Amino acid sequence: MMGWFRALMPREDRFFDLFERHSQTLVAGAEALQGVLKGGDGVPDYCQVIVDREHEADAITAEVLLAVRRSFITPFDRGDIKDLIQSMDDAIDQMNKTVKTIALYEIRSFEPLMREMGDTVLEAARLTAETIPLLNAVGTHAGRINTLTERITRVEGRSDELQERGLKALYRAHRKDGGDGDTMAYIIGAEIYGHLEDVVDRFEDVANEISGIVIENV
Repeated sequence: MMGWFRALMPREDRFFDLFERHSQTLVAGAEALQGVLKGGDGVPDYCQVIVDREHEADAITAEVLLAVRRSFITPFDRGDIKDLIQSMDDAIDQMNKTVKTIALYEIRSFEPLMREMGDTVLEAARLTAETIPLLNAVGTHAGRINTLTERITRVEGRSDELQERGLKALYRAHRKDGGDGDTMAYIIGAEIYGHLEDVVDRFEDVANEISGIVIENV
Protein backbone atom coordinates (compact mmCIF):
# COMPACT_ATOMS: atom_id res chain seq x y z
CA MET A 1 0.00 0.00 0.00
CA MET A 2 2.76 2.45 0.89
CA GLY A 3 4.56 1.74 -2.39
CA TRP A 4 1.35 2.48 -4.32
CA PHE A 5 0.85 5.72 -2.35
CA ARG A 6 4.44 6.85 -2.98
CA ALA A 7 4.09 6.15 -6.69
CA LEU A 8 1.14 8.54 -6.90
CA MET A 9 2.82 11.37 -4.99
CA PRO A 10 5.15 13.90 -6.65
CA ARG A 11 8.80 13.12 -6.04
CA GLU A 12 11.53 15.46 -4.83
CA ASP A 13 13.72 15.06 -7.92
CA ARG A 14 16.42 17.54 -6.96
CA PHE A 15 18.10 14.68 -5.10
CA PHE A 16 19.20 13.35 -8.48
CA ASP A 17 20.73 16.70 -9.43
CA LEU A 18 22.64 16.75 -6.16
CA PHE A 19 23.86 13.17 -6.64
CA GLU A 20 25.09 14.05 -10.12
CA ARG A 21 26.86 17.17 -8.89
CA HIS A 22 28.58 15.13 -6.21
CA SER A 23 29.62 12.46 -8.71
CA GLN A 24 31.30 15.15 -10.78
CA THR A 25 33.39 16.20 -7.76
CA LEU A 26 34.52 12.57 -7.55
CA VAL A 27 35.66 12.60 -11.17
CA ALA A 28 37.41 15.97 -10.74
CA GLY A 29 39.13 14.72 -7.59
CA ALA A 30 40.22 11.49 -9.30
CA GLU A 31 41.61 13.42 -12.27
CA ALA A 32 43.58 15.64 -9.88
CA LEU A 33 44.85 12.55 -8.05
CA GLN A 34 46.20 11.28 -11.36
CA GLY A 35 48.00 14.61 -11.69
CA VAL A 36 49.45 14.22 -8.20
CA LEU A 37 50.77 10.74 -8.98
CA LYS A 38 52.62 12.00 -12.06
CA GLY A 39 54.91 13.74 -9.58
CA GLY A 40 57.01 16.82 -10.07
CA ASP A 41 56.52 20.44 -9.11
CA GLY A 42 52.79 20.37 -9.85
CA VAL A 43 52.01 18.02 -6.95
CA PRO A 44 50.96 20.77 -4.45
CA ASP A 45 48.62 22.38 -6.97
CA TYR A 46 46.88 19.10 -7.75
CA CYS A 47 46.64 18.36 -4.03
CA GLN A 48 44.86 21.69 -3.55
CA VAL A 49 42.37 20.82 -6.29
CA ILE A 50 41.38 17.72 -4.32
CA VAL A 51 41.05 19.73 -1.10
CA ASP A 52 38.77 22.20 -2.92
CA ARG A 53 36.64 19.46 -4.46
CA GLU A 54 36.33 17.77 -1.08
CA HIS A 55 34.93 21.00 0.40
CA GLU A 56 32.51 21.26 -2.51
CA ALA A 57 31.41 17.66 -1.99
CA ASP A 58 30.85 18.28 1.72
CA ALA A 59 28.53 21.18 0.88
CA ILE A 60 26.53 19.01 -1.53
CA THR A 61 26.30 16.23 1.06
CA ALA A 62 24.98 18.69 3.64
CA GLU A 63 22.39 19.90 1.13
CA VAL A 64 21.23 16.32 0.50
CA LEU A 65 20.89 15.59 4.21
CA LEU A 66 18.93 18.79 4.73
CA ALA A 67 16.65 17.93 1.81
CA VAL A 68 16.00 14.49 3.31
CA ARG A 69 14.74 16.12 6.49
CA ARG A 70 12.58 18.68 4.68
CA SER A 71 11.08 16.56 1.88
CA PHE A 72 7.72 14.87 2.37
CA ILE A 73 8.20 12.38 -0.45
CA THR A 74 11.65 11.17 -1.48
CA PRO A 75 12.46 9.21 -4.68
CA PHE A 76 13.54 6.22 -2.60
CA ASP A 77 14.04 5.30 1.04
CA ARG A 78 15.49 8.11 3.18
CA GLY A 79 18.02 5.79 4.74
CA ASP A 80 19.22 4.71 1.29
CA ILE A 81 19.60 8.35 0.23
CA LYS A 82 21.68 9.11 3.31
CA ASP A 83 23.81 6.00 2.90
CA LEU A 84 24.44 6.65 -0.79
CA ILE A 85 25.53 10.27 -0.42
CA GLN A 86 27.66 9.40 2.61
CA SER A 87 29.42 6.58 0.75
CA MET A 88 30.10 8.97 -2.15
CA ASP A 89 31.45 11.56 0.27
CA ASP A 90 33.66 8.93 1.90
CA ALA A 91 35.33 8.35 -1.49
CA ILE A 92 36.47 11.95 -1.90
CA ASP A 93 37.30 12.19 1.81
CA GLN A 94 39.71 9.31 1.26
CA MET A 95 41.27 11.09 -1.72
CA ASN A 96 41.78 14.03 0.61
CA LYS A 97 43.44 11.81 3.22
CA THR A 98 45.74 10.47 0.50
CA VAL A 99 46.99 13.90 -0.53
CA LYS A 100 47.33 14.99 3.10
CA THR A 101 49.85 12.17 3.55
CA ILE A 102 51.63 13.16 0.34
CA ALA A 103 51.78 16.81 1.43
CA LEU A 104 52.95 15.89 4.93
CA TYR A 105 55.96 13.95 3.66
CA GLU A 106 56.51 16.31 0.70
CA ILE A 107 56.52 13.43 -1.78
CA ARG A 108 57.27 14.45 -5.36
CA SER A 109 57.82 11.12 -7.10
CA PHE A 110 55.70 8.00 -7.17
CA GLU A 111 56.07 4.36 -8.11
CA PRO A 112 54.63 3.19 -11.46
CA LEU A 113 52.18 0.90 -9.67
CA MET A 114 50.92 3.85 -7.62
CA ARG A 115 50.13 5.61 -10.89
CA GLU A 116 48.30 2.51 -12.09
CA MET A 117 46.26 2.55 -8.90
CA GLY A 118 45.46 6.18 -9.65
CA ASP A 119 44.09 4.98 -12.98
CA THR A 120 41.76 2.57 -11.16
CA VAL A 121 40.52 5.42 -8.96
CA LEU A 122 39.65 7.46 -12.04
CA GLU A 123 37.99 4.51 -13.73
CA ALA A 124 35.86 3.85 -10.64
CA ALA A 125 34.93 7.55 -10.41
CA ARG A 126 33.88 7.70 -14.05
CA LEU A 127 31.82 4.51 -13.75
CA THR A 128 30.12 5.98 -10.68
CA ALA A 129 29.36 9.21 -12.53
CA GLU A 130 27.88 7.16 -15.38
CA THR A 131 25.72 5.14 -12.99
CA ILE A 132 24.29 7.87 -10.78
CA PRO A 133 22.03 9.56 -13.40
CA LEU A 134 20.41 6.20 -14.16
CA LEU A 135 18.89 6.14 -10.67
CA ASN A 136 16.35 8.70 -11.87
CA ALA A 137 14.58 5.80 -13.62
CA VAL A 138 15.92 2.86 -11.68
CA GLY A 139 13.36 0.38 -12.99
CA THR A 140 14.09 1.21 -16.60
CA HIS A 141 17.86 1.15 -16.17
CA ALA A 142 18.25 -1.68 -13.63
CA GLY A 143 20.18 -3.92 -16.02
CA ARG A 144 22.62 -1.21 -17.03
CA ILE A 145 23.08 -0.14 -13.42
CA ASN A 146 23.92 -3.69 -12.38
CA THR A 147 26.45 -3.97 -15.20
CA LEU A 148 28.17 -0.77 -14.13
CA THR A 149 28.28 -1.65 -10.44
CA GLU A 150 29.78 -5.03 -11.31
CA ARG A 151 32.47 -3.21 -13.30
CA ILE A 152 33.27 -1.04 -10.27
CA THR A 153 33.66 -4.19 -8.19
CA ARG A 154 36.06 -5.63 -10.75
CA VAL A 155 38.06 -2.39 -10.71
CA GLU A 156 38.38 -2.75 -6.94
CA GLY A 157 39.69 -6.29 -7.37
CA ARG A 158 42.28 -5.06 -9.86
CA SER A 159 43.29 -2.34 -7.42
CA ASP A 160 43.82 -4.97 -4.71
CA GLU A 161 46.20 -6.84 -7.00
CA LEU A 162 48.13 -3.66 -7.83
CA GLN A 163 48.51 -2.84 -4.16
CA GLU A 164 49.91 -6.31 -3.41
CA ARG A 165 52.37 -6.05 -6.29
CA GLY A 166 53.33 -2.54 -5.25
CA LEU A 167 54.04 -3.50 -1.65
CA LYS A 168 56.20 -6.43 -2.76
CA ALA A 169 58.15 -4.21 -5.18
CA LEU A 170 58.54 -1.56 -2.48
CA TYR A 171 59.87 -4.10 -0.01
CA ARG A 172 62.40 -5.45 -2.49
CA ALA A 173 63.51 -1.97 -3.52
CA HIS A 174 64.25 -0.95 0.04
CA ARG A 175 66.19 -4.08 0.98
CA LYS A 176 69.86 -3.40 0.48
CA ASP A 177 72.41 -6.17 0.66
CA GLY A 178 70.21 -8.16 2.98
CA GLY A 179 69.92 -5.28 5.47
CA ASP A 180 66.95 -3.23 6.57
CA GLY A 181 67.29 -0.64 3.79
CA ASP A 182 65.37 2.61 3.96
CA THR A 183 62.66 1.69 6.47
CA MET A 184 61.03 5.12 6.52
CA ALA A 185 60.71 5.21 2.73
CA TYR A 186 59.03 1.81 2.84
CA ILE A 187 56.60 2.93 5.55
CA ILE A 188 55.63 6.08 3.64
CA GLY A 189 55.24 4.18 0.37
CA ALA A 190 53.13 1.51 2.04
CA GLU A 191 50.92 4.21 3.56
CA ILE A 192 50.31 5.77 0.16
CA TYR A 193 49.45 2.38 -1.35
CA GLY A 194 47.05 1.80 1.52
CA HIS A 195 45.32 5.13 1.01
CA LEU A 196 44.94 4.53 -2.72
CA GLU A 197 43.38 1.14 -2.10
CA ASP A 198 41.03 2.68 0.46
CA VAL A 199 39.81 5.17 -2.17
CA VAL A 200 38.80 2.36 -4.52
CA ASP A 201 37.26 0.45 -1.61
CA ARG A 202 35.02 3.45 -0.96
CA PHE A 203 33.87 3.37 -4.60
CA GLU A 204 32.97 -0.27 -4.13
CA ASP A 205 30.88 0.82 -1.13
CA VAL A 206 29.08 3.26 -3.44
CA ALA A 207 28.43 0.44 -5.91
CA ASN A 208 27.03 -1.73 -3.12
CA GLU A 209 24.70 1.06 -1.97
CA ILE A 210 23.45 1.51 -5.53
CA SER A 211 22.90 -2.24 -5.93
CA GLY A 212 20.84 -2.22 -2.74
CA ILE A 213 18.67 0.61 -4.08
CA VAL A 214 18.05 -1.36 -7.27
CA ILE A 215 17.01 -4.45 -5.31
CA GLU A 216 14.58 -2.46 -3.17
CA ASN A 217 13.01 -0.48 -5.99
CA VAL A 218 12.69 -2.89 -8.90
